Amino acid sequence: MKNIIVGQYVPGKSFLYKMDPRSKILALGILMVSAFVFKDITHIIYMLFGVLLILKIGGIPIMRIARGLRPIMILLLFTFSFQVMFIKTGDVVLETVLTLTYINLGLMVLIILGWYFTRTYIKSRFLFLIFVILGILTMLSLFTPGITISSSNFVVYEDGLLGASFIMVRLIIIVTLSTILTLTTKPTDLNLGLEKILRPLNIVKINSEEIALIISIALRYIPTLLDEANKIMLAQASRGVDFSEGKIKDKVMQIISLLVPMFIISFKRSDDLANAMEARSFIPGNPRSRIHILAWENRDTIVIIFCIVVLISTIAVRVFL
Repeated sequence: MKNIIVGQYVPGKSFLYKMDPRSKILALGILMVSAFVFKDITHIIYMLFGVLLILKIGGIPIMRIARGLRPIMILLLFTFSFQVMFIKTGDVVLETVLTLTYINLGLMVLIILGWYFTRTYIKSRFLFLIFVILGILTMLSLFTPGITISSSNFVVYEDGLLGASFIMVRLIIIVTLSTILTLTTKPTDLNLGLEKILRPLNIVKINSEEIALIISIALRYIPTLLDEANKIMLAQASRGVDFSEGKIKDKVMQIISLLVPMFIISFKRSDDLANAMEARSFIPGNPRSRIHILAWENRDTIVIIFCIVVLISTIAVRVFL
């Protein structure tokens, strides 16, 4: 939980912090649309390098973003495996026979048990899991002594591999762009920027201020609630509770013991927030004054023009190439 950085704000002095929040939100939307327009793995990789360049220029450590991607690594691995196994078009990249015998079945069980009992001592558990899976597949392919129980062909096609890589890179780009927005924008500025951008919804009788307030409060309290959950887990661990060990029934009970105080803390936080808003004479729908006034500057215009050029280029590449 401590690796999740969506919703957190980290102070800085780069040009990303000086930009108007409206321009950052618009740029985020345009770049996300561009990521969905691309259809070639080469082009999406170029965009990934562009996003990394934005991180470098903006003074945001790449390792911080990498740590923030850890919670979605299981999703990325599942997506990659699903694409590789079920897309059967294109040239064959890898073809092998996976043979299960009594001997390598026993070795596979020993490998899984070794992973289960040693994973708590490994710093990079996700890479360790991938290494174990690849090791098992290699053993089933190359080491087949004894009586055969079953065998099956394992074929990796070019379209499946490229499609899986394409989807993974696109997800990484989208999560990274969203993280850049929250890392470089104060919650109050983000609220005001969303309110200004959503203001045209007032024409159809939709209150943009309330929608912006809901979104900003949700983003603001994601890291707060995660910090509270981490504190509860540490407190329970000091009393002998281990969330990574035990049977499935024990883990379910441990999660329930975590959810109950989290609900209580959430209701208490919401009640405190409501009292604070009431003490400041906040009334939904009434006009409010602002301490900070947004100022659109030349750099914001340049960034939006650049993003529009990127979008037009992606559309041209998709249509003509």
